[in-house]
Amino acid sequence: MAVSTAPQGHPRRWLILGVICLAQLTVLLDNTVLNVAIPSLTRELGAATSDIQWMINAYSLAQSGLLLTAGSAADRYGRKKMLLAGLVLFGAGSLAAGLADSTGKLIAARAGMGVGGALLLTTTLAVVMQIFTPDEHPKAIGIWSAVNALGFAAGPLLGGFVLNHFWWGAIFLVNLPVAALGLVAVVAFVPESKAAPRSAVPGTPSDAPRADRPDVMGALLSTVGMTALVFAIISGPGHGWASPRVLGTAAVAVVALGVFGYWENRIPYPMLDLHFFRDRRFTGAVAGAVLITFGMGGALFLLTQHLQFVLGYGPLEAGLRTAPLALAVVALNFSGLSARWTARLGAPMSIALGMTVMSAGLVSIATLAGHGYAGTLAGLLLIGAGCAVANPAMAYAIMSAIPREKAGVGAGINGTLAEFGNGLGVAVLGAVLNSRFAALIPVAAGSLPAALASAGSAGERERIVDAFSSGLETSQLVGAVAVLLGGLLAAALLRRAERADSAVAVTV
Repeated sequence: MAVSTAPQGHPRRWLILGVICLAQLTVLLDNTVLNVAIPSLTRELGAATSDIQWMINAYSLAQSGLLLTAGSAADRYGRKKMLLAGLVLFGAGSLAAGLADSTGKLIAARAGMGVGGALLLTTTLAVVMQIFTPDEHPKAIGIWSAVNALGFAAGPLLGGFVLNHFWWGAIFLVNLPVAALGLVAVVAFVPESKAAPRSAVPGTPSDAPRADRPDVMGALLSTVGMTALVFAIISGPGHGWASPRVLGTAAVAVVALGVFGYWENRIPYPMLDLHFFRDRRFTGAVAGAVLITFGMGGALFLLTQHLQFVLGYGPLEAGLRTAPLALAVVALNFSGLSARWTARLGAPMSIALGMTVMSAGLVSIATLAGHGYAGTLAGLLLIGAGCAVANPAMAYAIMSAIPREKAGVGAGINGTLAEFGNGLGVAVLGAVLNSRFAALIPVAAGSLPAALASAGSAGERERIVDAFSSGLETSQLVGAVAVLLGGLLAAALLRRAERADSAVAVTV
């Protein structure tokens, strides 16, 4: 049954939102749960450091490279079909990962899970845009965004609980009942929706190009380009930014994405309509989304290291102590407070305010974390409050600037920006940390464990930890500046777009 476009929205839209959030939560939990299992995998599978990196990166590369293609496929073939396909692929990959008896099999299974994850992350947001009215979009997107934070908080906790009672493969097998429940619920409740063929639109000439014609070349180029770009970002810190490996894959990314842009601009049925970038609302939201995820992704990566390496918490304890951030996001979005603030302030002011508060939180962590957990807690609560306001407003700005029938592509763009910004933040802020650490402790070569192992006295170990803390502080401050600039830039561009739209409305 085709989804209703009536002003009141789909009659079961809130139930459907719960179903698709359950499907999304399955993916998000797996993004963080693996980190807790790294010691077990190293011990029981004999996984080397490079194997562990590929277990994590195989998932990220498959998912980030396919987000645009997955969104386009959802628009063309049906969002419900792609949601079901994503759940099946993710469940099958989870089963293969849980039963894997070698690192190679586990890496392959993780790549398969990444394909399913790309389908799920794009179709869930696209369905939200179809079943809710425009007035309800901010609240619905806020709840959808809160699930991201919930997955971030619950992943390490779930992983720690499972590993305390079962073997490492159970962290993947717990996905199976959730995926099965999601499949049943999607079949029963989620309506089908997809973009209508151009030939079906009244007034379209019979010889006009079909809008539903698949853009195979565009899909191939975007997948190659994004995969190469993310691979270069991931490889940079470990192999050096000037290494042949990084420069070669970066060159492939630049060429593939350049040809992708040229191809999309000249064909009549593009997967990604480049005219979107002429919309100031869209470009403003895109700029802000990259910088917010750059600062947040890198800063949270550094925070985890601070809690474990400097304050001495274990993985599960560190997960518990970062939970207030996610809980603040969940509370503000599920209560509808952030949606009401956005409606009252408008998207530009909401984004500027939210990202300023987030930046203040990062500064708090950078400057006060060395004095104990209280400063970190204050920073986490500020970040959570700012994130609860800014993230949904940013996602709404991107999605509302794109035609409704292209909701899948819009969700793919939103997901791609998040993956790109997060990867870039981890790489760049990690490089800032290593550079500062190596400058203070030249023999450390950027590795805290290696430096501590070579320390000859307690005083030297304390000096090494202090140097690492200094590097963390510098990196967190860089992230804070990126988040603040992102908020101001996005707000300025969105404000200009609103004024331009108002001027056009008055003229008409």
